[in-house]
Amino acid sequence: MHIANFTNTYLPVISGVVRSIRSFRDELTRQGHNVFIFAQEADYVDEDPFIFRYPSLPLPIGVDIPAAIPLSPFMDRLLPAVKLDVIHTHHPFLLGQTAASKAQELNLPLIFTFHTQYREYTHYIPFPTDTVQNFLKNTVDRWLQDFMRRCQHIIIPSESMRDTLVNQYGLKNNYTVIPTGIDLEAYTTASGEKIRRKRRWEKETVMISVGRLAPEKNWPLLLHATATILKEHPHFRFVLIGDGPERKNLEALAKELGIRKKVTFTGSLPFSETPSYMKAANLFGFASVTETQGLATLEAMAAGLPVVAVDASGTRDILKHGQQGYLVENDAEALAAGVIKLLANPERMQRFAEAAYKRAQSFNIESLTEKLLDVYEQAIREKKKNRFVTVNPPVAAPPSPVEPVMQT
Repeated sequence: MHIANFTNTYLPVISGVVRSIRSFRDELTRQGHNVFIFAQEADYVDEDPFIFRYPSLPLPIGVDIPAAIPLSPFMDRLLPAVKLDVIHTHHPFLLGQTAASKAQELNLPLIFTFHTQYREYTHYIPFPTDTVQNFLKNTVDRWLQDFMRRCQHIIIPSESMRDTLVNQYGLKNNYTVIPTGIDLEAYTTASGEKIRRKRRWEKETVMISVGRLAPEKNWPLLLHATATILKEHPHFRFVLIGDGPERKNLEALAKELGIRKKVTFTGSLPFSETPSYMKAANLFGFASVTETQGLATLEAMAAGLPVVAVDASGTRDILKHGQQGYLVENDAEALAAGVIKLLANPERMQRFAEAAYKRAQSFNIESLTEKLLDVYEQAIREKKKNRFVTVNPPVAAPPSPVEPVMQT
């Protein structure tokens, strides 16, 4: 099968979306399929074949990821030549619009993976008033509904996000829950001993987390929790893997809280190094409330780490409270209490670690890729019958942010 993946973010950007695309691409390639990636231009040398880059420009709204410009005469000539069977987009805008247009032009099925809670990202548009933000969120919702109606199939990364799409967006048919699978071997063979020695963490209890350093990831909560934990566990350390626009602010907050020497910002790391860093830790902490799957949590569990995380969509699909760790309220004191409770019982901590590793085994990339291929085959059949995703009823039309609000 010849498969095109359209994505606004790919390497060298490190994110859950990129990890998902790469994981499935590697397994599909291993199984003999040809996967073509169409992504943003970057100052990066691609090692894999069949990766094509659209020109891009930096976004002027505080996001450190370039925006792809969906115009390329070369791509227009290339796409018909590679004899595609399906087009799979990972975003609904920019290159997602290109994917939809090309699917229509080439009479190909369109599949869309709903990776992101897009309405939670309107804060990047610099109009902070509630009226404007509500208008933007409602506009995003209606736009997403319109985009889904152009597709043959929607892939949803978790059960909780399926409930959101069905109940909030009115998604009726042609959808499948497929979480991102992981390469378990990378975690099975990794060792954290060298990292602990190199970083001089031998005598410390390390809580690790990973993700883009952006406002929607809720990192200040973890820093405030760390300050509380250190009062009872002076040899505690918080390690944060990732980079992003909030790094300077987070470093300043750690300094303000008096914990800067106990917080390690590694910056972005090659994915090949992440399993070893996970194995060098004692537990995983996570506070994001905007996840669609909780891939970072799953990868930590594959490394055999117990978890303390905010109870939110995506994460709760991966972690079962009291089995592989604790799900807590979106509150720094609650998260700190969960960590302190975990550290107080080494036997339970070990039991959670073993259960976490076992849970991760059910997310094997091979079996999930077979499920993905079934979706592609179904989408091909739906396209031949000219059938599309049904989304009904539509979200109510958003009120204009400039209209006066009538007082009652």
